[in-house]
Amino acid sequence: MPILPAPLERPKVLAIDDERFNLNTLHGLLKDEYRMMVATSGEQGLRAAATGRPDLILLDISMPDMDGYEVCRRLKADPLTLGIPVIFITALTDAADETRGLDLGAADYITKPFNLAVVKARVRTQIRLKLQSDLLESYAFRDGLTGLANRRALDEQLQREWQRALRTGGELAGLLMDVDHFKRYNDHYGHARGDECLRSVAACIDAQLQGVSCLAARYGGEEFAVLLNDASLEAAVAVGEALRAGIEAARIEHQASPLCPYVTISVGVASLRPAPGFQPMHLFETADRMLYAVKSAGRNGVRGRLPPSGEP
Repeated sequence: MPILPAPLERPKVLAIDDERFNLNTLHGLLKDEYRMMVATSGEQGLRAAATGRPDLILLDISMPDMDGYEVCRRLKADPLTLGIPVIFITALTDAADETRGLDLGAADYITKPFNLAVVKARVRTQIRLKLQSDLLESYAFRDGLTGLANRRALDEQLQREWQRALRTGGELAGLLMDVDHFKRYNDHYGHARGDECLRSVAACIDAQLQGVSCLAARYGGEEFAVLLNDASLEAAVAVGEALRAGIEAARIEHQASPLCPYVTISVGVASLRPAPGFQPMHLFETADRMLYAVKSAGRNGVRGRLPPSGEP
């Protein structure tokens, strides 16, 4: 899917504090500008941050069981939450306490009792910086021709989802797609039309994947990839077939193709449950072998499999 942030959604703020009064105050102060999440303990806050992916975390330092310093340390150690800015909430005024928090990666401090104008100003500042950072990052991880994610974005997302699936026991699926006889397309129509063709194929992929939990990327040249979360092989093959059929139905002219007068794709699919002994790259290596099998059998098809039990 395209990786530019959705501009119409309000930024999301997570407040972690064991005192309900503080949570109610922050919620009432910020709810008109931001989507608010709240957590009453460090453990609950870590789960909310990993699943809710807020744009900013307001974190109380003095909490029982797990203090804010430990929560911050864990947030910064997890690739899923590493980039979320943290503002500490504290009644502590010692410079050593502030230094400790900044050394752990906190972006700012808010002191108790709250000065409401200061709270709003500091939250706005950090949210603005986060959104600017997200926008710059989106350009670095976007394919300039098609607007889909690029190979770098796919590799990093695979690493993140792999670690998440190791924790949850979920499945991951990978699809590799190749535009059939694309060299003939370029030879017949020219490279400018070839670029238009790739943009059209990317648009079809994006349209077919609306509402699907996945990342679509340009893998290189005329190859595209999709990383599916929590998907069995059967479900992933069904997605692959929907993509193949959708692109054929788009009727993008390809008079140089020996298959049919329209652009078609071949799709290789793999699904696995991450476990010790597997490596993330194994997912797309298996999908690549399936893609090769489809092309060897005549193209314009879908083939998938699970890694054999003898493989790691």
